[in-house]
Amino acid sequence: MTTAQPRIEFGAHAAGFYRAMAELDQAATKELDNAGLDALLRELVRIRASQLNGCAYCIDMHTKDARAAGETEQRIYALPAWRETPFFTDRERAALALTESVTLMPQTHVPDADFAEAAGQFSETELGALISLIVTINAWNAIGATARPWLPGSYQP
Repeated sequence: MTTAQPRIEFGAHAAGFYRAMAELDQAATKELDNAGLDALLRELVRIRASQLNGCAYCIDMHTKDARAAGETEQRIYALPAWRETPFFTDRERAALALTESVTLMPQTHVPDADFAEAAGQFSETELGALISLIVTINAWNAIGATARPWLPGSYQP
């Protein structure tokens, strides 16, 4: 069995960009806080995007953060099959559908139906914050899956 090994210490070799990513993350978090989007929804979105992108570190991190925020094991385990389970609210389903559409944008082109579903569940302020979150986690996943600067299992909440 092989495990992922770090490829490059990204923060050291792209320091300016890394700082900008941290600022982007802070800006997205501020939007989420201002919109009042709860921690469980945030972590579900982060986990699902990370699963789709195959970012092992982010999956590890955000499942730990979700548990710490009170998320159940059942919902975390069911997340890849969220459409087939009764465990998620309509609001969460809309957020997960939008997350998948944005994450898989080259294939989906973010269908009007997914956007409309989210717009029906979230205010425009909340929707702006949700889109900010999805864009940000996808950017972190791109760094994590490409450069592997962090090892899965090393994150401690």
